[in-house]
Amino acid sequence: MRTRIAPSPTGDPHVGTAYVALINYCFAKKHGGKFLLRIEDTDQARSTAESEQAILDSLRWLGLSWDEGPDVGGPYGPYRQSDRSAIYRKYVDQLLAEGHAFRCFCTPERLDEMREAQRLAKLPPRYDGLCLRVPAAESEARAQTEPYVVRMRVPDRGTAVIEDMRRGKIEIEWNTVDMQVLMKSDGLPTYHLANVVDDHLMEITHVIRGEEWVSSAPKHLLLYQYFGWDVPAFLHVPLLRNPDKSKLSKRKNPTSILFFKAMGYLPEALLNFLGLLMVSSAEGEEVMTLDELIARFEVDHLSLGGPVFDFVKLDWLNGKRLRELTPAAFLDRVLTWGGDRERFATMTALAQARVERLSDLGPLLAFFFAGRLNLTEAQLLDGQKLDRDGVRRALALAMWEFDAAPQFDKTTVETVLKGVAERLERKLRDIARLFYVVLTGSPTSVPLFDAAELLGRDICRERLRGALNTLGAPSANEQKAWRT
Repeated sequence: MRTRIAPSPTGDPHVGTAYVALINYCFAKKHGGKFLLRIEDTDQARSTAESEQAILDSLRWLGLSWDEGPDVGGPYGPYRQSDRSAIYRKYVDQLLAEGHAFRCFCTPERLDEMREAQRLAKLPPRYDGLCLRVPAAESEARAQTEPYVVRMRVPDRGTAVIEDMRRGKIEIEWNTVDMQVLMKSDGLPTYHLANVVDDHLMEITHVIRGEEWVSSAPKHLLLYQYFGWDVPAFLHVPLLRNPDKSKLSKRKNPTSILFFKAMGYLPEALLNFLGLLMVSSAEGEEVMTLDELIARFEVDHLSLGGPVFDFVKLDWLNGKRLRELTPAAFLDRVLTWGGDRERFATMTALAQARVERLSDLGPLLAFFFAGRLNLTEAQLLDGQKLDRDGVRRALALAMWEFDAAPQFDKTTVETVLKGVAERLERKLRDIARLFYVVLTGSPTSVPLFDAAELLGRDICRERLRGALNTLGAPSANEQKAWRT
């Protein structure tokens, strides 16, 4: 038995990735199998080495390890898709030669017009097959001078039947399945082709992934059939949910593993909590080790309703584990979390020019060790040069720009806040007080940009979101207007 987790290094490591990784890990280890980690970086425009390293570090911090992966090697490597690009070309050529794929020369403008026409006609978005009718000889000739992508052929009638280990038969009409792009015009594969080829070559026996991939399962099934390969067992697990049953996303709650680490959650507590979402437990039996989670794991215990990520339960579990530590072990955890010498040296250097006694350091640096600041509306609006809606817009713009920034450092923070001021037709000094209050809890503190960098993207984002929720989260119409 061989399972895998295949995250995309395009942002902060998501707690949902850890949840799916834990399921794959427990399933493989319970049956004496292997668990792999593969980096799926086909999106070269958004993939970064920093994000990849954050994924590896975060999963290891949680206590998960892998038998094969980009950092540990293995007999089926390389385990990073960007290092495997030459492999995929062979399989694309095979699909073209056997008539299971075709070159598509449609321009982006033509595709936009097609999608708009489908939208107006209330038709599902799907490639209309124009380039299917290009004769083979003409296709070969045009490929020498024109850019193109390679799409897969999809039946226009009948039903795809996917066997799911938990859901049983999943049936999807072929006429609703798009003619997926398999290879982009730059010669790199899309996720769909690379995923199937890699799972086959790495001998993955069980593909366990989030339920958002159910709609793509027919495409993957078809590729297995085109290549004549054995189809792995599929298991589509429910997505983590907010208490209101909406999909867990950073728009409503923190989702990055880095956030939980920065907030002082114990890795074994977070892993334990995620494990409780996939195994059954009686009251009083909630505290479990990874070995106990493996022993208790059963596919039939996975709820199809979508497990709720209950922050109250996580806080309770983390607090219980903290209180059960010996004083010496508790001190070790405190020092590991907040006592890193380099980080503390940076804090004290920022504070040095603002203290008269060493005892001033406590209140001056306290915000570095806090999570949510829970500021009141009066605190947020006091002394501001913007009206209430202006403050809300400034907070929202900063949060969105922080999210979109490829990296997060003091230069990024300064650039973003200057950009927010320009959007509001203000000077940076007119909005500086607002961000001092939101990020540090005080209108005067250590240098703002340095403080934000040290806090990190996740804590800054959470404090911005908390302040915005206090004043009123923007409506859909406000979001649209403020972004333009």
